[in-house]
Amino acid sequence: MKFTVAIDGPAAAGKGTISRAVAGRFGFAHLDTGLLYRAVGMKGGDPVLAARGLTAADLAREDLRSLEAGQAASKVAVLPDVRAALVAFQRAFARRDGGAVLDGRDIGTVICPEAEVKLFVTASAEIRARRRWLELEGEAFEDVLAQVRERDDRDMNRADAPMRAAEDAVVLDTSEMSVEAAIAQALALVAAKLG
Repeated sequence: MKFTVAIDGPAAAGKGTISRAVAGRFGFAHLDTGLLYRAVGMKGGDPVLAARGLTAADLAREDLRSLEAGQAASKVAVLPDVRAALVAFQRAFARRDGGAVLDGRDIGTVICPEAEVKLFVTASAEIRARRRWLELEGEAFEDVLAQVRERDDRDMNRADAPMRAAEDAVVLDTSEMSVEAAIAQALALVAAKLG
């Protein structure tokens, strides 16, 4: 069975948590596409060559969840040749047998416009910055908020595949929602589509 769930949204909105829960509940494979861009950004050197030569070891790096990796990802994700190098990988993953959940910034709009379920998970910049700030040690909240806003601006205004909700995506604003409620809503949407 081929069944794709596309979950998009900005950093720290909860899309990763929701994606892992959906994948776990339905037995689908999960791909955090941001890890691809984080790995490319952290490899250094020519980002296009890094994207074309990405390995499983690159995706297993311990530092891919760092603020530095997030900033590096956002910088290489604006490069059309990097995006092109990673599109085929993501599309093949999405249409694998057994179902797949992909989370990122442009899954429902560019990578998998034919996805059976599309979610756009969002929250206010302040809420997302607070979530990220609580994960980090030694960072000033104001700095984290500035980085969140800077990244949002880059992701939404890049020329190639800007971050936005697909026209047929269900928008899930997690600003005032518990993790459990957000997951329950996503599970219900997927279950309804699966019939």
